[in-house]
Amino acid sequence: PNIGPQEKRSIIELRRQIAKKQREHHALRMDILYKLSVAKHFENDIFWLPHNMDFRGRVYPIPPHLSHIGSDLARSVMLFAIGRPLGPEGLNWLKIHLVNVHGLKSKASFVDRISFAESLRDEVFDSADNPFTGRKWWQTAEYPWQTLATCMELADVWRSDNPEKFVSYFPVHQDGTCNGLQHYAALGRDTFGAEQVNLVSREVPQDVYSAVARLVEEYRVKDAKKNNRIALWLEGKISRKVVKQTVMTIVYGVTRIGGREQIARQLEKLENCENEEDIFSGSQYLVRVVFDQLSKMFYSARRIQEWLNESARQIASAGRLVEWVTPLELPVLQPYRIPIYKEQRTRLQRINLLSTTDNTSKPHISKQKMAFPPNYIHSLDSTHMMLTSLECQASDVTFVAVHDSFWTHAATVNELNKICRRKFVKLHKEPLLHDLEKFLRSKYDGLPTTRNVAVKLSKMPEK
Repeated sequence: PNIGPQEKRSIIELRRQIAKKQREHHALRMDILYKLSVAKHFENDIFWLPHNMDFRGRVYPIPPHLSHIGSDLARSVMLFAIGRPLGPEGLNWLKIHLVNVHGLKSKASFVDRISFAESLRDEVFDSADNPFTGRKWWQTAEYPWQTLATCMELADVWRSDNPEKFVSYFPVHQDGTCNGLQHYAALGRDTFGAEQVNLVSREVPQDVYSAVARLVEEYRVKDAKKNNRIALWLEGKISRKVVKQTVMTIVYGVTRIGGREQIARQLEKLENCENEEDIFSGSQYLVRVVFDQLSKMFYSARRIQEWLNESARQIASAGRLVEWVTPLELPVLQPYRIPIYKEQRTRLQRINLLSTTDNTSKPHISKQKMAFPPNYIHSLDSTHMMLTSLECQASDVTFVAVHDSFWTHAATVNELNKICRRKFVKLHKEPLLHDLEKFLRSKYDGLPTTRNVAVKLSKMPEK
């Protein structure tokens, strides 16, 4: 047919987007089928998940396809090998867990969450008995597969003669609230920041992601009144989900480029968000505002980050890798070096080999600088997890960790919560920043830099 150049370009672009979606759906389907085949292989078997520890002390399960650190589907099919009777509090924790994984009222008080779960009895039974032919309430959840698994467990409990004696193998999760910001707030003794990330006890938990989303929306409204085109386009599109990943990862060193990509992925999932130019401009606008608002909310965290950045820059400029020791006496050495290309000649060809682990290579100054704050927080995070796991083992409390998300039986959630809080307080009662400053000064102060200026590390920020 006779069509103009502009229409032809639009058709080509539409075909490209459709082909991209088809490839993504195919990859997702193959991934799910593979996970299900692994789950089927181990069905009704007891198995263990060996873990690997990285250079910061964080631990990860080695199996790549099916583990508790995996996707919503992978988490939904896993149970503990040993069960425990629910006891007097277990049923309530199962109800709270249902509301948490569904997401609709996950920030309400515990009493309200339990009441909400009770009001969903019919939906729970329908989802458990007829997951694909019933009303499919579980499919409205933020984590649908974990919601379905919880519905099945709750249905079995409610149908039992004595819920307190019901033996449950089901894992219940206790998640930290933006754990990186929790550590920063504790390090800086930041009372306001601590309230935002639930380090201060309240009946209704605070939600830092929703708080940031509200501040960003207020900023957008002001810009929209000035007829800012992107601010007008973003009307109705700013939500907790859009900003959550960026807020969560800012403290772990995500750059504005990475944050923009995270927000763009969330915008793409919204209805009427198909224009790539608008998505790019909108995500660029939002990431700037999110960074600005977080800097205002967590001022002490920003100052600590800047101190760590500057310390690492000076250390790397002296040709040394940044090193520190965790409260568990684990030595941490940042491995980032400038890559070296080596040419390997054969009779047929020349091959350029890239090496990032050559000890003769100089430290990568920008990577050492940018990685120090998130890696230091990760090392504290892993220390807290290990301290918690050791006491859980001593107290006969089942413990599984997905970084800052701790899993246990419904019957032992209260005990896990006490241990988790006790170990966090014990960790941060130590003068962590003072000890870090003392270690860095003793090791690096006075070393000559590339500009023949001696390293002189500044004092840590005042609390």
